[in-house]
Order: sequence, then C-alpha cells, then structure tokens
Amino acid sequence: MTKDQQPTALDLPMVDPLPEATQKYFDICDEKLGFTPNVLKAYAFNIDKLNAFTGMYNDLMLADSGLSKLEREMIAVVVSSINRCWYCQVAHGAAVRQLSGQPELGEAMVMNWRMADLDARATAMLGFAEKITKESHAIEEADRAALRNVGFSEADIWDIANVAGFFNMTNRVASATGMQPNSDYHAQAR
Repeated sequence: MTKDQQPTALDLPMVDPLPEATQKYFDICDEKLGFTPNVLKAYAFNIDKLNAFTGMYNDLMLADSGLSKLEREMIAVVVSSINRCWYCQVAHGAAVRQLSGQPELGEAMVMNWRMADLDARATAMLGFAEKITKESHAIEEADRAALRNVGFSEADIWDIANVAGFFNMTNRVASATGMQPNSDYHAQAR
C-alpha cells in the first residue's frame, strides 16, 4: 500500500461504501485538486469525526473573513512549521505557493517566515500566530493592539486566533498518527 493509500500509521480503514454526501465531497476534491487529501481519508473511518473536522476547517479557511485565503494559509504554515508538522507544512506550503504565485513565499513560511518579504500587516499577524503557538499564556492586550494598529478588526483577531488554534490542534493529531501528505503536493505551484 502506498503512502497516499495509507494516510496514517494507524490501521483505520475508511467507511466502505462512503455515504453519498461524503463521496460527493471527495469527488469534488478529486475534480478540483486532482486527488483527495489524505487528511480527509484519515478521518473517513468515522463520518461524524470527518464532518466535524471538515465543518471547522471549511468555516475557518474558506468562509467569508477579513483575512484573505492566503493570509489564513500563511498562518497554517507558520504554525505547522513551529510544530514541525510534516503533513501541514507540505500541504499548506503548496497552498501558499499557489495562492501567492510565489514559490519562495511558501518555502519561507515553512523554513523561516521572518526571512520573507512581508508587509507590516502580515508580520504582525504571523508574529501573533507564532506567540499563540509558542506561549499562548503570554498573550496580552499589547499583542492585540499591535494587530489593530495595522488594520485588523476585532473579528479578524478572532479569526487569526482560531486559525492558529485549529492548526495547533490538527498538527498534533497529524504528527501523533503519522499522517502523510499526498505526494501530489510536493510538485504543486513550483
């Protein structure tokens, strides 16, 4: 079985057959991406868990927000880089490359985001996400004020915190289960 067929180190086979709505979701992924992400396959041993995961992911990463999709993906990669989450560095690094049109930006987010050519808004956002990841207990009003000073709204700050929090959780699950990124991600947007 290849890595793309076995999404984690755990022996948790997908529900077979998948419910119609789940199969439709996977078909849309195949159509748009050319494959079904292994994270979805990993959760598909339990459709309720898969639905909870995709519901939160879709809300945080795809719903309307004052944060662009690129900004949310940048947060995902910075958090995943700090946590050394192989799956998310590869998958979301590819998304940063694609959304930005700058392969070097995706690489910088994975290796050292502070070396990227970022504006004050992105720098403040990613610094906040980094602090949430490394020492969330030390967040104080000055940290939120720094975000407001570069134009983030209260709702934007909420979204930054939630995207960072979500990836801190999912990074730990992916690492603990040996989740493998789809090989397709490695060649995307280069």
